[in-house]
Amino acid sequence: MARYTGPSWKLSRRLGISLSGTGKELEKRPYAPGQHGPNQRKKLSEYGLQLQEKQKLRHMYGLNERQFRNLFETASKMPGILGETFMILLESRLDNLVYRLGLARTRRQARQLVNHGHILVDGKRVDIPSFRVKPGQTIAVREKSRNVSAIKEAVEATNFVPDYVTFDAEKLEGTFTRLPERSELAAEINEAFIVEFYSR
Repeated sequence: MARYTGPSWKLSRRLGISLSGTGKELEKRPYAPGQHGPNQRKKLSEYGLQLQEKQKLRHMYGLNERQFRNLFETASKMPGILGETFMILLESRLDNLVYRLGLARTRRQARQLVNHGHILVDGKRVDIPSFRVKPGQTIAVREKSRNVSAIKEAVEATNFVPDYVTFDAEKLEGTFTRLPERSELAAEINEAFIVEFYSR
């Protein structure tokens, strides 16, 4: 299945979470899209709940189904609690960390910056959004890309950086200092449902 390219606000309303991170999508109409508006049948089966949780996390990080499933398989071979390990792997992706550092307003924009070669990891250009960053590695904006307006605007608008990364706004450089803890990741996701979905 190809990456979703439809209206992101409509998808946010369908899943009941803000995929942009701003919350604007749900302010005006906090219910699923469709002609029946807020009066739609809401009760989901167990499978429906598992699928919805999987879709929430998949769309939150902007992965297609194959990438998402492959990363889950990788997490299943690693020690620790499967659901938590999976979410930590998602959080360690380069495009996500560019977003977390505040170099992009959305994960979609962060992916584009990586694809276009604006980002360096430990001084080397990396244009693969799924690149897994290891703790201690440094992420920076390439010298030639420091005047890109999208990056400047994102840095100016950023008012929060997670504890597991450090960021120097002057140098446009940050470090992935450690792996995040579960409490620092998306609280609205119940990863146990995703594990159950793939364990069927």
